This record gives sequence, structure tokens and C-alpha cells, in this order.
Amino acid sequence: MRRTAALLERRGYALSPSRLASVCLGGEVPLDALFASLPQAGLGVRNGLVVSGSCLELADAIRRRQSDHAVESAAFLAEAERFSRGFAAWFPFVLGVSIAGSLASGGFRETDDVDLNLVVEDGRRHLAYVALNLFGIANALGHRRKPVDAHTARPLVPRVMTANLVLERSQCFPLARQDEDMAYELLASRPVVGGAFLASVVAANRGLTEHFPQLADQAVGAPADVGRRLPGALFPRFLDRPARMLGKAAWRYMQWTRRNRPEALARVAFVRSTMRPYALFE
Repeated sequence: MRRTAALLERRGYALSPSRLASVCLGGEVPLDALFASLPQAGLGVRNGLVVSGSCLELADAIRRRQSDHAVESAAFLAEAERFSRGFAAWFPFVLGVSIAGSLASGGFRETDDVDLNLVVEDGRRHLAYVALNLFGIANALGHRRKPVDAHTARPLVPRVMTANLVLERSQCFPLARQDEDMAYELLASRPVVGGAFLASVVAANRGLTEHFPQLADQAVGAPADVGRRLPGALFPRFLDRPARMLGKAAWRYMQWTRRNRPEALARVAFVRSTMRPYALFE
């Protein structure tokens, strides 16, 4: 119980007792057993959330985010699903797309962007990153009045859809990381495209289900693949090298625009640390 709460707090959020009981490390636990174990684990319930003593003051802020999520997430969730299916249809090297981040975990606010986890064919990670950003800019033209913060402000249009994690097929078999944080990343995400493929990734990496047996249940009702609009031959592997150069230049530019926003730089550094060794640009 304590390890699960600590894992969540590292990500900046907390869950209600019933929700925490369903996503505990090692498998779901009965709700009465969860309540009985809270004092020994150094946990308590504040504002309907299970938190440690060091995070009691954050419970109110986390609850406000969850209240905002209930109001603001529905439209963005539907759009993220449409965007993901459209992206995979136009770019046939995309094997799987999952919604991640605050929109999947229950803390989405209108100023947030939508994090997407991608799995792509080998030799196309950077191509996928550039393609997603270009596809995302086209989508963001319809959101020019969207509220932004230090993380989502952009020179022309706000950042709405963004890549959180990009893996190649060969990196999945096996995953270099099968720790509890990576397992929870997959558990908390919401598959939109390639559900069967993503289920095969979980099945092939038994260390993930050792942390969270609940992952095995995600294969039930997995979303179907989308129809492809373009042939894969239009996206040969050699395009990944120029895409890497372009993507890295764009990424460095965005870091430069944040040079006077230490909170934004700190957030980027934290997210990148959680993604290693899968970060695209070091």
C-alpha cells in the first residue's frame, strides 16, 4: 500500500480509497483490508484521497484537479481518440497509440496538453515524433484560444497533442525497463489503437504483471486497429535520420523558449528522467 501511494505521489497525484484498492502493487485488494492497513503504512485519507503524511497539504490541490477533470476531460478525451485513430491511419508505421498523462490518470485541466504513448516500427521513432508534432500543429489550429500554462504555450498555436513515450517494436521484446513505474505507466494509460499489439507487449514482459497483475485485464475489449490510408513504402527507414535532426532542433528551440521558466524546465527534466532509457533526445 505504501509503495503504491509513493509511486502515485512521485507523479503528483493520489487516488480515492476504492480506486487505490483496485490498482495496488501486487494486485487488487479488498477495500476493508486497505482501510485496515492505512495506519501501519503511514497513510491517511484527506479530502477523499489516500495520501502520506508528507503530502497532506497537497491533497486539496490534487482534489481540485480531479474536480476540473470531471468537467473538462470529456471533450478532450473524445478528441484525443479521434486524433490517435487519424494519426495511425495516415502514418502506417504506427503500431499502437495510448492516451497517457493527466487525461488518462484523472487530473486533466484545460491548460494541460494530451500525452500520447506510441509504439512504432523499427527505425521510425524520430519520424513518428516529427509526424505527431506536425499532425498536432494542424489539430491545434482549432484550439488557438485554448488556455495555456508554462508547459503548453507555443509561439503560434498551443500544444494540445504531444508525444510522451515513443518505443520501437524491437524495444518492446523485451522491454529494458520492467520496473513498477513503467508497469504503472502502461496500467494507467488508455489504449486507442493497436490494443492487441499492446497486450502482446504486456504478455511478453512478465515483469510488468508481477508488479501489476491488473495489466493482464487490459487485453479484454482491446481496441481494434484502424484502416490505413497510405502505404508503408512512403515512409522508408532512411527518413528517420533527417527527422531526428529536425526533431532535435525543434526540441532544443522549445527548451530555449523556457529558459526563463524554471518550473517548466524542472518539469521537463523530471519527465525525461522517468522515460530513460527511452528519451528521444539527450
